[in-house]
Amino acid sequence: MEFLSKLIDFVLHLDKHLSSIIQSFGLWTYLILFLVIFLETGFVVTPFLPGDSLLFAAGTFAAVKVLNVVWLFVILSAAAIIGDTANYWIGHFVGPRVFRQGKSRFFKKEYLERTHRFYEKYGPETIIIARFVPIVRTFAPFIAGVGRMSYWRFISYNVIGGIGWVAIFVFGGYFFGNIPFVKKNFSLIIIIIIIVSMVPAAVEFFRHRAGARRESSEISS
Repeated sequence: MEFLSKLIDFVLHLDKHLSSIIQSFGLWTYLILFLVIFLETGFVVTPFLPGDSLLFAAGTFAAVKVLNVVWLFVILSAAAIIGDTANYWIGHFVGPRVFRQGKSRFFKKEYLERTHRFYEKYGPETIIIARFVPIVRTFAPFIAGVGRMSYWRFISYNVIGGIGWVAIFVFGGYFFGNIPFVKKNFSLIIIIIIIVSMVPAAVEFFRHRAGARRESSEISS
């Protein structure tokens, strides 16, 4: 049990153990990082894996030449894009089976149709914004697949969102991660980054809510 507990702690806090991973695995570290980001974005059952903090931490090691920042950017952008794509197709193929039973209490057909309409209307914005919201980014591509969002529409914004997400956190760590204040308050900085990254999602939510209220009031009048 103690070994399992340590293993779980190690996996959940890979960002804090990145130094020992680099020392132990060398160039294989890039593959490990690729797999973690791929799994974090590619499967709805793995939202607990580190995302933002791991990218930022990797950037800080690149700043001291332990890792190559260009390799990190390319490899982890690919992991994020491929992960979301896999998640989309899982939702695409699993969705019809899940919603086939129209009388299911939780998986009703109208939910699927509503999801489809939502993503067709707000999908591009959702895919990009969700990248910066922990847990939500794991579910957004899956729901996009379930809702049958157009794949070519999905993949274009998936690429934009994936590259933007990785660039912001990796290069953020690269340029600012080794500043003494940031190093001393690393956990606090990550929390602040996550909160700030959620601001666009909150703004978009309230904007859509206000628009829905206006449409409702116009119809009632």
